[in-house]
Amino acid sequence: MKTILLTTLAVLFLSQAMLAQPVYTSNENNLFKEQMQKLSSTPELSLTLGEKKSVPTAILYSLLLPGMGEMYAGNYGRGKYFTIAEGVLWVTLLGFDQYGRWLQDDARSYAVQHADISLSGKNDRYFIEIGEYMSVQDYNQQMLRERTPHKVMDENSSLAWNWDTKANQLNFRNLRISSDQAFNNTKFVAAAIIINHLVSAIDAARLVVLHNKQIDAASSIDIHANVMGGITNPHGIMISFKKNF
Repeated sequence: MKTILLTTLAVLFLSQAMLAQPVYTSNENNLFKEQMQKLSSTPELSLTLGEKKSVPTAILYSLLLPGMGEMYAGNYGRGKYFTIAEGVLWVTLLGFDQYGRWLQDDARSYAVQHADISLSGKNDRYFIEIGEYMSVQDYNQQMLRERTPHKVMDENSSLAWNWDTKANQLNFRNLRISSDQAFNNTKFVAAAIIINHLVSAIDAARLVVLHNKQIDAASSIDIHANVMGGITNPHGIMISFKKNF
């Protein structure tokens, strides 16, 4: 490592040719020597520009909450946008989910009123079918035409339905489709949340790498003071600045 040593000489005691040496008492002389001894034994002072940070830690923070990795890396000015995006995405996801549930409940309640069905024990596929056929008889006839008799439903069971009007059947179908679209939107938002976490993690890792490179490139300054002439005959102090890069 290349080292540049800059030495500054601070003269605290002038030569006898310029100024007479002051006379100290025995106690003052001992005290002076003690101070010089402390000064000469002062450890080096190192000035650094920060500490290196961990890339895995930054990635973990951003995977837990986007923006926190950037905060760890010392650049939340960038990270705050990931945090804001995270909040907006979660609000959007919960909004779509709640909206889909409202539409689903409305559609099924509508079917109870106009198709004479019960909701107990019915799956999502059942509600798709009742939106496509006016009655269970129409559905069974179509299954027989398609040669899939195993799909035929018991017309005297709780699975039976019969819409009062075609318009009400179509209204139910539109409500059900809107509900499904809202639930599908939550999947896209969930994917966006995952992407936000990953992009934030990559960004945080990049910031930490850049931070660590700056630490490596930055210099450290060591300051060291020495008494010139020794403790018994001090005539100045030499302060050394050492810069490593």
